[in-house]
Amino acid sequence: MVLVLCIGDFHIPHRASDIPAEFKKLLVPGKIHHILCPGNLCAKEIYEYLRSVCPNVHAVRGDFDEMSTLPDSKVLSIGNFKIGICHGHQVVPWGNLEALSMLQRRLDVDILVTGHTHRFKAYKHEDRFLINPGSATGAFDCLNDGCRPSFVLMDINDSRAVVYVYELTDGEPKVKVDKVEFSKKASEAAST
Repeated sequence: MVLVLCIGDFHIPHRASDIPAEFKKLLVPGKIHHILCPGNLCAKEIYEYLRSVCPNVHAVRGDFDEMSTLPDSKVLSIGNFKIGICHGHQVVPWGNLEALSMLQRRLDVDILVTGHTHRFKAYKHEDRFLINPGSATGAFDCLNDGCRPSFVLMDINDSRAVVYVYELTDGEPKVKVDKVEFSKKASEAAST
């Protein structure tokens, strides 16, 4: 079992002041094995905060990031999955399934983690999986009002990924958790 946190689009301090306290309580050091961040950390302090939660931070550059050393995309292997990370502002139209699928095929990955739209999405398409963890702070964007803070925690076990989405709500419970599962076919898992 490998726990992978997917979290991004913080926009601190430009559009939000901090990560919600309810989320910070859940992000305990020593539990998470990898952090995948599809960009818009916007400040080195957020990167350092993520490193305090887990030293294995894999981040890419978003359209508002000040850290020029971050790559535009990154591919890594976890379990039997090849996982790609890209912010998503480079994918036009933004958040478009076909455009994201083209990027996923170009990177040759089983799972693609993107951001930019500030809206959580997780779905299987063409025997692959796409995840947008949403905005960790609920930061506004120019296309959507009322973005809810969210992040994703993946539990990867060989060729199976259980994806838990954590979303801040207005009611009780304060943090809602939903689950989505994705498995590679046996023939695909054997070829990795």
